[in-house]
Amino acid sequence: MSKIEAIRSRSHPLDPCTNSNYSHFKVVHTDLTIGVSFTEKKLNGKVIYQLKNLTGTSELVLDTSYLDIASVTVNGSKVAFDLKPVIPVFGSPLSIPLDTKDDVEVAIEFSTTDKCTAIQFIQGDTGPYVFSQCQAIHARSMFPCFDTPGVKSPYKFTAKSPSVCTMSGRPQPSSEKDTYYFDQPIPIPSYLVSITSGNLHKAPIGPRSDVYSELPNLEACQWEFEKDMENFIQIAEKLVFEYEWSRFDSLVLPSSFPYGGMEIPNMTQLTPTLISKDRTQVKVMAHELAHSWSGNLVTNCSWEHFWLNEGWTVYLERRIVGAIAAAGAKEEGLANPEEHGEQVRHFNAIIGWNALVESVNSLEPRFTSLVWDLENADPDDAFSRIPYEKGFNFLFHIETRLGGVEVFDPFIKYYFKKFRYQSLDSAQFIEALYDFYTPLGKADILDKIDLDTWLFQPGLPEYPNFDTTLADQVYSYVDKWVDFVKSGEQDIKFSEADVDSFEGEQEMLFIETLTEKLKDINVSSDLIRKLPSVYPKYGASNNGEYLSRWNELLIKYGNYQSNDEVVTSFANWLGSVGRMKFVRPGYKLLKTGVSTDFAIATFKRFEDKYHPICRTMVKKDLGLV
Repeated sequence: MSKIEAIRSRSHPLDPCTNSNYSHFKVVHTDLTIGVSFTEKKLNGKVIYQLKNLTGTSELVLDTSYLDIASVTVNGSKVAFDLKPVIPVFGSPLSIPLDTKDDVEVAIEFSTTDKCTAIQFIQGDTGPYVFSQCQAIHARSMFPCFDTPGVKSPYKFTAKSPSVCTMSGRPQPSSEKDTYYFDQPIPIPSYLVSITSGNLHKAPIGPRSDVYSELPNLEACQWEFEKDMENFIQIAEKLVFEYEWSRFDSLVLPSSFPYGGMEIPNMTQLTPTLISKDRTQVKVMAHELAHSWSGNLVTNCSWEHFWLNEGWTVYLERRIVGAIAAAGAKEEGLANPEEHGEQVRHFNAIIGWNALVESVNSLEPRFTSLVWDLENADPDDAFSRIPYEKGFNFLFHIETRLGGVEVFDPFIKYYFKKFRYQSLDSAQFIEALYDFYTPLGKADILDKIDLDTWLFQPGLPEYPNFDTTLADQVYSYVDKWVDFVKSGEQDIKFSEADVDSFEGEQEMLFIETLTEKLKDINVSSDLIRKLPSVYPKYGASNNGEYLSRWNELLIKYGNYQSNDEVVTSFANWLGSVGRMKFVRPGYKLLKTGVSTDFAIATFKRFEDKYHPICRTMVKKDLGLV
């Protein structure tokens, strides 16, 4: 058995997270119409599939989850369909008889129910609002589909709503009242299908980019992103190849959006926690932009290979951020701007490594490998920083072993051109590596990479040889704090001015490193309670990255009670954000740092504000399910 065959044998040949018989069909085109009812809080729609029957099967099976199916037609004739019993997590298979073994058109009328996990109706800042989030396998609760990243299709979208709509495509002219048309000529999978409707307005943030939000937040959103957006796109184009999606627009969603961002084609969705008024979080925009190539253009064939989406995206994101830093250093007249750019890239990788360590220490070992086994498993339970950071480190390891970015960069272009519009698995990635580098005489280098350990073994990889220049500045300052705490002195000689020279990411590293170091020291709670007066800006910040880290430090070591202002303020903040990156660790912190009862009581106060996905995961974290 060859190396590639051995890798392929370790994964399921078909996606285990879909009930559909997708391997029997090619989806030529999809036409999806969705009507929004704010009064009934549901979506009504019709989906039309143009299919090639690859195997002559007499049955089409699609994914659904708690959908009401009104009718099904095959080639224009109504047929009797069978909605099978619910399979926990994976929904109800929809069985449709086919009267032909040739090409077929299937049309399905449907509506969502109150058990739909893909959509959330809320009261926005200026009126009713609805948005969807289909990753990983929630599209099946919004419309009948092949709910697997292994199937991609071009789409025509129609949205009908009394409020402005966005969907996963390029807006098209419409003369009909409350009707919006979108075209998506590039094949996309079901998890990238999206609809949003509300009192949306837009403002330019670049020559081919607008940002959308409700009007009260629009100016702040524009300021946050307009400085770097077009620079991000141009750098990414040089790194990979020309941006194919025409426009890169973005939508800042209400606070209940559970993710940092979602790479919806032509309309990236963003958490409002990015609007921190200091531009420190714009790298999330670089991440979502990178998804235009890794994920949207070249897609993992199942969630078992999710690292192919996210590892590549983090790798490209850090190359973009490093290039932006180098350009800034050049403008400032600094010596060796390219070296500074690499230092910034490596510094971000160190931050990511810390997140990887935390994830490995807190997750089931089976979900700390790059390639997962998701048979009978909910992919939402597996999602963590592992595919992002371990995936990045795998690519960084390959880059380093091959000789650096100069040697690796040509492969980036080759890989994305080879697989664009396709879905692939980890074995195909490795095969592409060998196909590219063997003629260049570098197969022996690839042979020395322990692919089995990287792809299939749980736990941490070997620590990389990062440039620690920027991190060492932080570590040196933390060491001074550690020495001070060990000395037993109470008269604090540190001040906020000490960190004035730090960049935003360095300040974040300072807080989390100090938190980590103090766990092995007998630090008094009285000393910790003085910290808000030493660094007042962290508690007053609008930046969730600061607030989450800062409150972890205070609550973990400050012996605060549930009625103390630090705790109540943090608890109220958790009720104002919906991003799981902050919400889930936040409730775990309240549980361990204050009490389980207080954490549960706080969650009960805000439960209805959270997205269904976030709500479910927090319930699991708090032992409520």
